[in-house]
Amino acid sequence: MQPSIFNPWAWRDPSALAGGYTQTTPSVTPPEDQDGGHDGPDAPGPGTPVDLVGYQVQASDGRIGTIDEASNEADAGYLVVDTGPWIFGQKVLLPAGTVERVDHLERVVHVDRTKEQIKDAPPFDADPADPEYRERVGSYYAGGHLPPHGAVPRVM
Repeated sequence: MQPSIFNPWAWRDPSALAGGYTQTTPSVTPPEDQDGGHDGPDAPGPGTPVDLVGYQVQASDGRIGTIDEASNEADAGYLVVDTGPWIFGQKVLLPAGTVERVDHLERVVHVDRTKEQIKDAPPFDADPADPEYRERVGSYYAGGHLPPHGAVPRVM
């Protein structure tokens, strides 16, 4: 069996950027709550582009900060996370491939790395498009990627 090829810059689930419902077709409407509503904000509908700026970021072992900037370009996706007081106000670059899921109702992006792994990543560069910086960050996160148990390898 071939190992999974992990592209850290590709969104694992691009549909997470276009609406928060589990349905994939616009003809399906989200289910109504029994009481006719809820207290939180509405999730965007299927196909609605989503701006993740301002969403909280949750590592596998706790909150790390708030999204300051996001890119959803094909094979170039990333999040710039303002860590606030956690790492003395530094920013970190998270490749899109680290995003495990997006909860639009709670406005939280869940990543599959620990706080320590994120803290030990290459220092933030103000130009996330710099090829040398992207190579360092991509190699760092690709090295720590383990496909989920039972995952079928995919080739990109």
